Amino acid sequence: MSSATKIKAAYTLYNKAELVRGGRSYFSILHDMIDNARMSIQLQVYIFEEDDTGKAVASKLIKAAQRGIKVQVLLDGYASKGLSKGFKNSLRANGIELRFFEPIFKGGNYYFGRRLHHKIVVCDGIVSLVGGINISDRYNDTPGTPAWLDWAIKVEGEASYELFKLCNHCFTKKTEDWITINKEDINKVLDNSLHCPIRIRRNDWVMGRNEISASYMEMLRNARHEIIIMSSYFIPSPFFRNNIIKALKKGVKIKLILAGISDVGIAKYAERYLYRWALRHGIEIHEYNHNILHGKIAVADGRVVTIGSYNINDISALASIELNLDVEEKTFTKNVHQQLMKIIDNDCSRISPISIIRSYRPSERLLQWISYETVRLLFNLFTFYFSKKRNAR
Repeated sequence: MSSATKIKAAYTLYNKAELVRGGRSYFSILHDMIDNARMSIQLQVYIFEEDDTGKAVASKLIKAAQRGIKVQVLLDGYASKGLSKGFKNSLRANGIELRFFEPIFKGGNYYFGRRLHHKIVVCDGIVSLVGGINISDRYNDTPGTPAWLDWAIKVEGEASYELFKLCNHCFTKKTEDWITINKEDINKVLDNSLHCPIRIRRNDWVMGRNEISASYMEMLRNARHEIIIMSSYFIPSPFFRNNIIKALKKGVKIKLILAGISDVGIAKYAERYLYRWALRHGIEIHEYNHNILHGKIAVADGRVVTIGSYNINDISALASIELNLDVEEKTFTKNVHQQLMKIIDNDCSRISPISIIRSYRPSERLLQWISYETVRLLFNLFTFYFSKKRNAR
């Protein structure tokens, strides 16, 4: 079997895909999915906060459990540690199976710093939401405060069944401990006239998975014209940067949509340290200034899209558990390209060498360099630890 055939074999075919922007649209769809579930709801997310958005989602989940729907919720034990005991007890008392993914400190099979960073919701093994959106007011449109810019993909079809199995395994570590949904029953409700190739891509260094990173390398290797990348914390490794340069040498135009306003100051300073490298090689940089950018999405040649929780840095590549979906369907990929170009045209400022010279004083450049070296050191500590743990397995 050729490598190209192997890549194609990883795709499910009978799907329907919809690009969903974060904010009111996302949470409206999420609420409807929960309300319409008939058998099961699986929610796995990095951050679940006990604010208005979190309480609204929790209320929907409780009502679903009370009408007999099997509900499982898996949250990251560090990022969601702020939930009160009363809130957690209320979920469990109403029949929701709530678990937390490995705490921050090492113990047994626990890994310091390893995080459940993916964001997945699956209902009945038929419909799912995958993206970078957490359950929090920051990701919703609240009165007077627009949501952070983020994306998800709503999928109906075969890929959702594969996500059902994945969530089941992540939650229970063995599928027989939870609800069983037969693929034959799913096939009866699938519209086999739909054709939208989608594949599930995961990164989990501890478990030896590096699929999302490989998807980006495929994009850079196979693109012929243009790649647009939106990334909230863009600090690519030397290996990633070398592959970008190879794509540029082939004549591929690369456009970056990066945060102008960041929720992590040191990461933004570190990111800006790389601007001179990017501009020197002819990469376009567009800073999104309307609000905080949290999205993680890329499109190559209007042909293939990857979207999910994966940031282009070593924490996502080598530490956190991440999940993206790759999509190869013309209507969907065209829409993603149009949406990203609209954001570039209407909500971004293009960074030029002159603007860097004018904006960044020597002291600012020194701070960027210090931030970059600090972040790189932290990445090295994380990734060295994980590589040692993995080699010991």
